[in-house]
Amino acid sequence: MTINKQPGFAPAASPHASTTVHTPEEAITAGETSIPSQGDTLPAYHARPKHSDAPLPVIIVVQEIFGVHEHIRDICRRLALEGYLAIAPELYFRQGDPDDYDDIPTLFSSLVTKVPDAQVLGDLDHVASWAARHGGDANRLSVTGFCWGGRIAWLYAAHNPQLKAAVAWYGRLTGDKTLNSPKNPVDVAVDLSAPVLGLYGGQDSGISLESVETMRQALRAANAKAEIVVYPEAGHAFNADYRPSYHEESAKDGWQRMLAWFAQYAGKKS
Repeated sequence: MTINKQPGFAPAASPHASTTVHTPEEAITAGETSIPSQGDTLPAYHARPKHSDAPLPVIIVVQEIFGVHEHIRDICRRLALEGYLAIAPELYFRQGDPDDYDDIPTLFSSLVTKVPDAQVLGDLDHVASWAARHGGDANRLSVTGFCWGGRIAWLYAAHNPQLKAAVAWYGRLTGDKTLNSPKNPVDVAVDLSAPVLGLYGGQDSGISLESVETMRQALRAANAKAEIVVYPEAGHAFNADYRPSYHEESAKDGWQRMLAWFAQYAGKKS
């Protein structure tokens, strides 16, 4: 299936907030691309700083439940301004298009649950390989993800031994398992090969503080290099500036923590 995204937000992500951020593109190069992956052609959005000759540190940006819509594209542009090659692949593309759904429950049950974790992790491996061939530094590979992608960021940190750092924004840590999702982040704490920063909201109705504490205990037991920060006043999707859930103070602090985490563990400069 081919998905040609147009600028805009996923219908299921409405209503939109007046706090929506749009990052200008004058200092960066951004656009759509295609990445060979597992016998298919994976659509992706990428952004990078202009006029950079040296290989760039790479950040794979893993989508929210809503796919690679305008917010995720803007995240890529923001990271490009920080000096990164940022790539956001369309990880649902074989199963369908999130823009075809008008509400979150239907989107989740009809599309998201049909996307196998193994397929996603394999696609991310091919994104990393593509980045290394297109101006990225394979030795400075990181991942960040939001909501659905936050969970994937944890899983990928246990999957790819070449990964240098991961930042997971409000990704589910525990819960039911299925054939498509046989493990949760708590199950792979012992397998993490990259340092992971988790950013969570204390008012998140879908991710309990109990599950956060369970994850912390698993990380301590595994002696994993990881940190979880909980923002007491923030709910789920507190970095989603285009949604009413946006919590500016927590989002800005989380963004700076993320950049510092990547700089510390993956390196920014050659």
